[in-house]
Amino acid sequence: MKRFYTAAGVGAVSGGGFQVELDGRPIRSPAKAPLVFRSEALAQGVAAEWQAQGDKIDANAMPLMQLASTAVDLVPAKRGEIVNAVSAYAETDLLCYRAEHPETLVDRQARVWQPLLDWAALQYDAPLRVCAGLMPQPQAPEALRALRHAVEGYDDWMLAALQTVTGACGSLIVALALIEGRIDAAEAFEASQIDESFEIERWGEDSETTKRRELLRLDIDACRRFVDLLRA
Repeated sequence: MKRFYTAAGVGAVSGGGFQVELDGRPIRSPAKAPLVFRSEALAQGVAAEWQAQGDKIDANAMPLMQLASTAVDLVPAKRGEIVNAVSAYAETDLLCYRAEHPETLVDRQARVWQPLLDWAALQYDAPLRVCAGLMPQPQAPEALRALRHAVEGYDDWMLAALQTVTGACGSLIVALALIEGRIDAAEAFEASQIDESFEIERWGEDSETTKRRELLRLDIDACRRFVDLLRA
């Protein structure tokens, strides 16, 4: 789509909230729903994405807009499915499956992952079991219920970010730690990519892996920024 506007800005909405305006006209979601932001900072962030577009609009260069659209168009209609899918990551969370060797990888996983599991156990009363190897191990139903309750507690906007970052990290615990400010985006990427980073250190990295990892890094960065602006 060619750029069809000159300037992007932010305006107040009657009754509360903020909207992004293109040449004074409010934008809508891809499904044509009104986009009303409760945070002026987030509205400004989305407006900046629109303003930064060139002659052609690149939706992939507007991650905040994409997350906002997901929060309005997708999450309300499929909230139950999304809660189920996100909560299910706890059943086989990445952090619970440790390498048996080499010792350097075992130590690195323990150093980075265990503090996050300890945090989740205290934060949500949800201790998860750790095992060596990749064979699935059942988690305590009480812990899974507690983590599901945490997921259910997020509103549609926060759930949109949680869904994205959980998928990017392959771990509900890492995603919750990021959303709640326990770790930053760089730490979330590091935690979710320990195994891959270890292999790259040993054998090198091809262009496809580099590209995939960079996309994951951008997704994680965008979700953290989205949450920070939403809470500002």
